[in-house]
Amino acid sequence: MNYNLNFDSEEKQEKKPGFSSVKSLVAHAVEEKNILIIAFIAMVITAVLNLAGPIMIGYTVDNYIQTRQFDGVLFYSGILLVMYIVAMGAGYLQTKLMGNVGQRMLYTLRNLVFSKLQELPFDFFNQNKAGDLISRINNDTDKVNQFFSQSLMQFIRVILIMVGAGIFLLSIHIQLGLATLAPALLILAFTKIMAAWVKKQNALNLKSVGNLSSEVQESLNNFKVVVAFNRRDYFRNRFNEVNRDNYTTSIKAGIANNSYLPVYTLFSNIGLLIVLAFGIHFISVGQFTIGLLISFIAYTNSFYGPLRQLASLWASFQVALAAWDRIRKILELESNLVQKTGENRLEVDADSILTFKEVSFSYPNGTEVLHNINFTLRRGKTYAFVGPTGGGKTTTASLSARLYDPTKGTVVLDGRDIRSFSPEERVLKIGFILQDPFLFSGTVRENIMYGNESRKNFGSEEIEKMINDSGLESLLQRFENGLDTKVDISGDGISLGQKQLIAFMRIVLRKPDLVILDEATANIDTVTEKLLDEILQNCHQQLQNLLLPTV
Repeated sequence: MNYNLNFDSEEKQEKKPGFSSVKSLVAHAVEEKNILIIAFIAMVITAVLNLAGPIMIGYTVDNYIQTRQFDGVLFYSGILLVMYIVAMGAGYLQTKLMGNVGQRMLYTLRNLVFSKLQELPFDFFNQNKAGDLISRINNDTDKVNQFFSQSLMQFIRVILIMVGAGIFLLSIHIQLGLATLAPALLILAFTKIMAAWVKKQNALNLKSVGNLSSEVQESLNNFKVVVAFNRRDYFRNRFNEVNRDNYTTSIKAGIANNSYLPVYTLFSNIGLLIVLAFGIHFISVGQFTIGLLISFIAYTNSFYGPLRQLASLWASFQVALAAWDRIRKILELESNLVQKTGENRLEVDADSILTFKEVSFSYPNGTEVLHNINFTLRRGKTYAFVGPTGGGKTTTASLSARLYDPTKGTVVLDGRDIRSFSPEERVLKIGFILQDPFLFSGTVRENIMYGNESRKNFGSEEIEKMINDSGLESLLQRFENGLDTKVDISGDGISLGQKQLIAFMRIVLRKPDLVILDEATANIDTVTEKLLDEILQNCHQQLQNLLLPTV
């Protein structure tokens, strides 16, 4: 199965219907429905009160200012003041609620993406760069959060104000209203034409941000090699290349996002000129009053003013959609390592712990690595796989631990199709020590107990007793502070050999039925390697089987 998140071409992405993106994005806000309803009501109150102001101002001008009835001016001024204060309060409530909604959605969305990543198979991480995945979790989810917390309600509020202003314009004077709203049709056509291009430019920019993050992470992770070979120039040139690409896509995205504003402003000014020209004409022929013209100009500004705001909001919406498409690609993925249900007992030798039956395997878009492989590993035995580099030893070990499924054939573990075991069952039966083991920040104690769920609450004395019973006390002495020795992120601060000792102790303490060592002693001195061999022999009855893919 191809798990490459960038597998589809940009042309295919552009043709993907935008409605499905909007629908799936809104679906993630369903849990916030009640808060959204309250925020929407507050927003409607704000819009209605702000829209009621111009008509009251026009009425006051015609009926009180022109007739010099200043008590009426004061009365309506007081009403307007109260209306605007209430509108301000409702606007503050809506902003506060949506800010909280955005942060909760950001928290939930990042958890969803991270949880989905943990469900995906090992093959997924081979096909995608870690930096790009980090960018999707951090940067892309934040773009979606910004839209919900800052832009969504503003977007809806702008639409409501525009609709309300349009209704007032048509109700005051239908002919002048239609003439005033005519430029809005051109704005709508321009927006529809530009939308796909703007979204594409933002998608390319977000992709370049992911590539930049990937390059920085890979370069820093391998900086020791860069220094050892004195190839800082390579590091610098690679970074300049991806940084230049990010700069170029950022410029294009910025131009795309800002292309709306000048066009919207132009048509807004045209609409205002129409009001002034025709409004003065209607006043001259007695069809209009000064107060109504003031109201009409105010509603024209209420219609076209938000359009200029809508330009930036629409750009934010396109950015959010582009970010959401990148997030959705992860959320829609399904693991191809599904658990097989039903009767899965297979006929194999009674003393067999692992059997390959006509197994073939090829990596995605690659040549076949294994072809029609058959072998049986028996209980209580030690096996070594010997062969040239690239001969398929690590692939065989990975299939034995079900990091992958075979393209053809069946892997049988303890008399059952290995696909019938749940991940929890399989991990209890198989221990896998990699050539370059990964450690977590913390202590030696936390790292050797990782994955040992049945003993995760053991104290130091109980853990030390387990270590002594397993004959591992001599390995623990290799660490200055024993179980409390600090381990930095990725194991920095301790040697590679010590990393492998920790990984070795982690597996032995779990006592699996089958232990797979993939060049696990490659970075250990001969004295320690001999000690590990003695420990393995002493634990042989408990560990039952060893599989050693070696060169």
